[in-house]
Amino acid sequence: MFSTRKAAVEVERHSRLKYPHRLNFYDKPPVEDITIEEFETCAIDRLRVLAEIESGFARNRPYDELKTIAIAQCEKYIPLNATSATTVNRDAQRRKDHIGHFVLRLAFCRSEELRRRFVKAEMTLFRVRYDTDGNDERKEFLNSRDFNWIQVNEKEKVGLAEELAAASPGLDINTQDFYKVRWTRVPDLIERRKVLLKAGWAYVPAREQSSIVFQEFQVHLQNQLEKTAKSLPRLDEDNRIVPILNNLSQGFLAGVPSEWGAPEGSGEEIRADMIDDLARKHFPMCMRNLHENLKRDHHLKHFGRLQYGLFIKALGLSIDEAVLFWRRSFSGMTDDQFNKGYKYNIRHSYGLEGKRANYPAKSCQQILMTDQPGSNDSHGCPYRHFSVDNLQTALLSTYSSQGLTTADLPDILNSVKGGHYHVACTRVFEITHANQGVKKMEGVGGGESVTHPNQYAQRSRELEKAMVEKVKKEVGADGDGDVVMVG
Repeated sequence: MFSTRKAAVEVERHSRLKYPHRLNFYDKPPVEDITIEEFETCAIDRLRVLAEIESGFARNRPYDELKTIAIAQCEKYIPLNATSATTVNRDAQRRKDHIGHFVLRLAFCRSEELRRRFVKAEMTLFRVRYDTDGNDERKEFLNSRDFNWIQVNEKEKVGLAEELAAASPGLDINTQDFYKVRWTRVPDLIERRKVLLKAGWAYVPAREQSSIVFQEFQVHLQNQLEKTAKSLPRLDEDNRIVPILNNLSQGFLAGVPSEWGAPEGSGEEIRADMIDDLARKHFPMCMRNLHENLKRDHHLKHFGRLQYGLFIKALGLSIDEAVLFWRRSFSGMTDDQFNKGYKYNIRHSYGLEGKRANYPAKSCQQILMTDQPGSNDSHGCPYRHFSVDNLQTALLSTYSSQGLTTADLPDILNSVKGGHYHVACTRVFEITHANQGVKKMEGVGGGESVTHPNQYAQRSRELEKAMVEKVKKEVGADGDGDVVMVG
């Protein structure tokens, strides 16, 4: 009895939804009070989803793969349950989705290029949600909007039966509804010869009805972004919002999420004398480059030390081991020179000096967009900051022992030329970990792209540990023996 009453309360609580549909054309901006933290969080979580969608475009993923990845990302960051799901707060989910969309509109309305990329990613997200919506809920959504289509009546359908059948081979005309729209609204269907054109009208079968919806969404969003761009100057005086929008738009230009919460190591502390071996087997190109320069010159300039130092800190290097590592690396100076010139900065990065802030390792977006390297610097992203010739040479010399060959370079360089640097790095990860079961398009897991150097290194180490455990089990089944992994 109690459980029945509780279920009834849940149904009643969710029966009057502010956001009645899972699908949304985002006609009305949110007008409620929103905290700065919520403003930023909603946008970042949505950006993570859109960034993975855009990575999928850069890698020429087929729609089915892109759909699978988008669904997984949505479940992690912006889940939207069906209206029939009465045990979750659907309005809260849809409110977050709504706010995130409008914040990103503000961030991406600033240029034609940003608007184009945003519309393409949002269009794909809408399509994924449309395809995964239940038939009844999708129909309710379509009935809630005026799409300005005219349903073809039975008399007109009979009169055009022969022409409709010729335009839609294999379709049972008698059981299929048709809708009339102006031909300019379905250019994709016309291009694919999927509709009958007559007197300026396109006769769209119900199975292709989604094309009208998608085109309407795209045109609507493009128009709204242009209007938003005209209103944007009014925000210039708000010093709380503008820096957030700048950061979001930079993150989108970098092709990666604005922030990525890198785990501080894997719970396993590493020692200074382990780093050379870890670098050879597990480091991404940016950190391999810094490591090799440090070994060669016994020194790194300020931004190089900062980028590399925070990376190995997040990898699991304690402050004592960090001081030991840097002292050994800076072998061309006396203890006094090292203590006076560098030890304080090392301790500062661990939050033990100065304002005692615990600085996180730099993400790919930060490496790509801040502290641009000069000609004599070693920091930055090699995929962005190296010349094409230098990058090819560096890739082969760094990763040839892990399976990368000249045949792999065109695929990597195509991503670089398109400005998708994280996609190039992800492809290198796949190639160099193919012998551990990583397949093309799999990324660092579940199709996700590299968004942080520590994410790359941690996943690489996880794969090695899994391989070791697998070999141990196999050896244990066949007989005793030591397991030796060759990097």
